[in-house]
Amino acid sequence: MRECSRLSRRAVLGLTAAALPLSTATGAAAAATAVGGERLARTGVQVRGASGLPRKLTARAWLIADHASGDVLASFDAHRRLAPASTLKMLFADTVLKKFDRARRYKVTDADLADVPAGSSLVGIKPGITYTVEQLWQGVFLRSGNDAVHVLSHMNGGIGKTVAEMQARAEDLQALDTHVVSPDGFDHKGQLSSAYDLTLFARHGLKDADFRGYCGTKTADFPAGGKKTFQIQNTDRLLTGAWGLKTYEGLFGVKNGYTSHAGNTFTGAATRGGRTLLVTVMHPEAGGNAVYEETAALLDWGFTHGRSARPVGTLVTALSEGGASASPAPGRQAVRAAAGAPGTVTAGGGSAGTAVAAGAGALALLGAGAWALRRRRTRPATPEGEKPQPPTTQRP
Repeated sequence: MRECSRLSRRAVLGLTAAALPLSTATGAAAAATAVGGERLARTGVQVRGASGLPRKLTARAWLIADHASGDVLASFDAHRRLAPASTLKMLFADTVLKKFDRARRYKVTDADLADVPAGSSLVGIKPGITYTVEQLWQGVFLRSGNDAVHVLSHMNGGIGKTVAEMQARAEDLQALDTHVVSPDGFDHKGQLSSAYDLTLFARHGLKDADFRGYCGTKTADFPAGGKKTFQIQNTDRLLTGAWGLKTYEGLFGVKNGYTSHAGNTFTGAATRGGRTLLVTVMHPEAGGNAVYEETAALLDWGFTHGRSARPVGTLVTALSEGGASASPAPGRQAVRAAAGAPGTVTAGGGSAGTAVAAGAGALALLGAGAWALRRRRTRPATPEGEKPQPPTTQRP
């Protein structure tokens, strides 16, 4: 901060607004937009006409929706902006997947892997080996491989071009809580999304047969050089039944994520009795299996009590597909920022946990402005109110 110590607070904020993309500089306005309905802009649990929500949900944000209609059946801080970890790869796939034929072959170079962040989850891609596009996407979906993401991004014209295209796709989908910094979901300052936006990405991505096929694949043989291969397994524990969990009946994807700073995130889709539900859970208190257990609990509720739920909002249609543009939320109700205490749902449907101070957005902009002035290499973000952490590590 030495370089900007002589600047006033107002000057730093002004430089920040000029230095960052419009979607970040206008984050406060985006947060106050009632995408999907006014109730989704509120904090706390939103549910109508149904009881029996799981007694304890520790996630900082969650949402359950009907895949076919787009009706949001219940939510908790749906538009709260949080680090998405590898669930952001859903947006990457929805943006890039159809650009290359799955049978196309590509020989990986050192340059394709040079910008993979240290600590990334990897599928094990090596320079000099030729892979099919299908194999690269298996690396993305099954192993959450940042190496596969970066190879595909370079095939697409580079990281910068891919990030710009992902941001444009997010805006077309009306995922206005999302700010893309890297295509792989690794922790970077300002990289944010929400339970609402991640559910939008999943719903739109699942329209594509390849997207749906990859996220539902449990195992695949991956090239190891020459004629050798090794088996990779999907890291979605509800799909495979790994780490002491049972497979969830009817679940067919879509994407999990974890970093040491962001914690756990997961968007799951399951079908029972001809009905498909989508659930997104972000940042539960506990690690391990909690993100999957809370997802399963919400799916159970949706397939039972949720049948009587009246919608509290909707998953909007993309602008390019005829969707109406979102309108400002009545009263401009603030959405929780990326930091803050997780909420706990009680049997009565109430919510515990502290609200984030209204100035959190301004503090985030101030920090981003200092970063822009330093022009140093981006470091993993530290959530507000927490002590600085060691370098980020990511696992599938």
